[in-house]
Amino acid sequence: MACPQCGHQNKPGNKFCASCGYNLGALQSQPPAAPAPAAAGGSVASVLLTALRADGSEAGNYPLPDGQAITVGRDTGSIFAGDSYLSPRHATFTRRGNQLFIKDEASLNGVYLKLKPNAPWPLVFGDVFRIGQEIIRFEELVGQGNSPDGVKRLGSPAKGYIGRLALVIGRDTTGNAFPIPESGVHCGRERGDILFSEDGYVSGLHCRIAKGDDGNVYLTDVGSSNGTFGRLKQEHPLIAGDVLLMGQQLFRVDF
Repeated sequence: MACPQCGHQNKPGNKFCASCGYNLGALQSQPPAAPAPAAAGGSVASVLLTALRADGSEAGNYPLPDGQAITVGRDTGSIFAGDSYLSPRHATFTRRGNQLFIKDEASLNGVYLKLKPNAPWPLVFGDVFRIGQEIIRFEELVGQGNSPDGVKRLGSPAKGYIGRLALVIGRDTTGNAFPIPESGVHCGRERGDILFSEDGYVSGLHCRIAKGDDGNVYLTDVGSSNGTFGRLKQEHPLIAGDVLLMGQQLFRVDF
């Protein structure tokens, strides 16, 4: 049996993929996705989610019924069943006329949209994005203030910085943090100001965070191999070909 996530050929009866650990047992126990109901005039649903492997090949698809809101997640089964990082109700797709929208249903691990190369994505404090296996939050630099007895705290000067990038290593926990100067920073595996040298999914030079001419802060993918993903905070419009990261899986939206 071929793993739908990494493509590894597993022996019959394997409950988990021997290569990536994908839950094959949950996938086998789910009935196949039912075909989408026919729309008026006999046409089938026009929205299709296609799961993508790391090499870009297709690993299965799930047709969304047309003309209504459809919630997907681990309870949906089909291509979603084996991913334990998906919430039972993870996201909702809604079609309004010719426009398709996606909304995160307060999932634990979020819904991420793959950014277009060299297209600035606006960042505000609290926004989260992902490069390779790194989950990063853009945070405001806030001083701790004086102690209860009025003593001023010593610290490195924060003047000239527009915020910081903090690695998210748990639901409410951050690890290393990196200040962002007015000139901005580049992130990458081999080149840049902030390096993730042990993450093979991060490109040599991956993305940039800097102020734009309008004074706002932007995240820009600089042509990375695996892409930069911004976490969606509210309902967001989609266009055909958009790629979403949910749980451990990539999905291309075709309509």
